[in-house]
Amino acid sequence: MEENCPVQLDTSKGKDECSDLSLRLLDLSDIDDFMVWATDEKVARFCTWEPYTNKEDGLNFIRNTVLPHPWFRAICLDNRPIGAISVIANSGNDKCRGELGYVLASKYWGKGIATRAVKMVAKTIFVEWPHLERLEALVEVENVGSQRVLEKAGFQKEGVLRKYFIRKGRTRDMVMFSLVSTDPQI
Repeated sequence: MEENCPVQLDTSKGKDECSDLSLRLLDLSDIDDFMVWATDEKVARFCTWEPYTNKEDGLNFIRNTVLPHPWFRAICLDNRPIGAISVIANSGNDKCRGELGYVLASKYWGKGIATRAVKMVAKTIFVEWPHLERLEALVEVENVGSQRVLEKAGFQKEGVLRKYFIRKGRTRDMVMFSLVSTDPQI
């Protein structure tokens, strides 16, 4: 079942804007769009990084982290990046698990876009990485919006990991979510 995107219907085109949602590789040429969300304190609140303050740091992040990453995609509306989504692969005895992470420009929050992007990843990652059996996401207890995204995308809430992670100098309680390859795709 495809989630309805609550972005306004553009009757001049005869389709809703979310039909133009796609995932693609993020490139250095996307720096201006990247900086929109990377400089936003609201977006960075639940991220491991502080808001970016200059383009050079953004370019270095794309060059040194994004480009060599095995599964990092831009969340695009009309082919313009409005966020990003990634899966980090584990290795050794943990190679059956991957960790999902995503970020979206605050202007697009509450429109179903992050949920659609997570569903798009869930439909492809188990095919692209056949060794993967479990996709997990850790979300701060206070990040209720992100928890809803995962629930609407079919992830199961497994529980709260107390004092699990230090982010920005403070120990955080995290909620563990998972989707396994045998779960029904929503």
